[in-house]
Amino acid sequence: MTKEIISVNPFSKEEIASYKSHSVREVKRKIEAGHIAFKNWRSVSLEERCELVRKLGLHLKTDKESLATLAVAEMGKPYSQAISEVEKCAWLCEHYADKAAEYLKSEVIKTYASESWVAYEPLGLILAVMPWNFPYWQVMRFAVPTLLAGNTGILKHASNVPGCSEALEELFTKAGFPEDVFSQVRISGSRVKEIIDHPHVKAASLTGSERAGKSIAETAGKQLKKCLLELGGSNAFIVLADADLSEIMETAVLARTQNNGQSCIAAKRFIVEHSIYEKFKVELTKRFKDLSVGDPMKEETDIGPLARVDLAEELEEQMNRSIEAGAELLMGGKREGAIFHPTILDRVKPGMAAFDEETFGPLATITKVDSAEQAIELANQSRFGLGATICSTDIKKAKKLALLIEDGAVFINELVKSDPRLPFGGTKISGYGRELGPLGIKEFVNAKTYYVK
Repeated sequence: MTKEIISVNPFSKEEIASYKSHSVREVKRKIEAGHIAFKNWRSVSLEERCELVRKLGLHLKTDKESLATLAVAEMGKPYSQAISEVEKCAWLCEHYADKAAEYLKSEVIKTYASESWVAYEPLGLILAVMPWNFPYWQVMRFAVPTLLAGNTGILKHASNVPGCSEALEELFTKAGFPEDVFSQVRISGSRVKEIIDHPHVKAASLTGSERAGKSIAETAGKQLKKCLLELGGSNAFIVLADADLSEIMETAVLARTQNNGQSCIAAKRFIVEHSIYEKFKVELTKRFKDLSVGDPMKEETDIGPLARVDLAEELEEQMNRSIEAGAELLMGGKREGAIFHPTILDRVKPGMAAFDEETFGPLATITKVDSAEQAIELANQSRFGLGATICSTDIKKAKKLALLIEDGAVFINELVKSDPRLPFGGTKISGYGRELGPLGIKEFVNAKTYYVK
């Protein structure tokens, strides 16, 4: 019996639509089609591929209101942020259309040969397993560079954003991509193994949880297939004694509350030097109290619902465990269904859930430290390693401290964010491999050596 995937609005609790999941036979058919499409797609000139990506970017701009509305309905992010997400996808298309030829250019290397060089050639059909929190961006940052490199792609999106998954497939069709170069399958997470195991699937990319990452890495490893993992994060936001609070507070609030706080790169741990700690605490509390909570379609809303009720319940449970362990509730702590009101916990330290675990929602924690050195030590005292922020007016000092941080990225006086021009990824249990920039387009290629005597 074919199961249904039901899309539910987390704010209104109303059912949006239902979709039939794909059977085993249908999934195999899609994999076969993607494999056949690859044989032709790899022969399409890079110039033609870039032109299709440009058209894709134009369609994203044209359809941004309808795409944003769909994302808000399915996972609850504020409408203005959903618009920004779609616009960022269009920027991604423009960037790679401009830079793909440069990024994929063969590298001539002088040896004893009369000619020797390295070329970057596609692998084949690549699986993408993507999350719901940025339903367009996460997919596009995989698909655009992967397809430009000559691969084809098959998407298994999160089950609570099936409409966004359908819309993405339609976008590639509207832009003129050949049939089956990019397709999507509606299946449960437990069925991902059947795709990775298929001989026509050459590699996998996952953005998701630690548990999902371990599962996909194990499956891919048994098949000797490459995988890229972008997993969770518990980013430190370090505020040094010489930080200019008038300049960084807006950044600090956005770093924690963007996308209703549901971001792997959100600032989840504010680590503050003692001399500026009281001022920072007062200012952060004031700004959190000013945040508007409600209907994500309304322009004035800063915080909408979390994507599902169970996610809000999990965050509430993490908060309660932290308070029981000695954290102080400064403000908030209230949950209404899927809505979790902006919350700040003080006196948070290692051993508490809010420090050790990834918290997905508008829950900020504050930890006071005696020195910059202790701040770095606590920042690194995490199983995660995705990104960190250092706030200081002494840039030279901040850059030296950044060298000591064990993360995939360090941003000085800015929130951690992804940029099409820069490689993005983590260390430790935050995963491995890099998306975006010149490295991202080379994740799923064969770096092939040529030698002419």
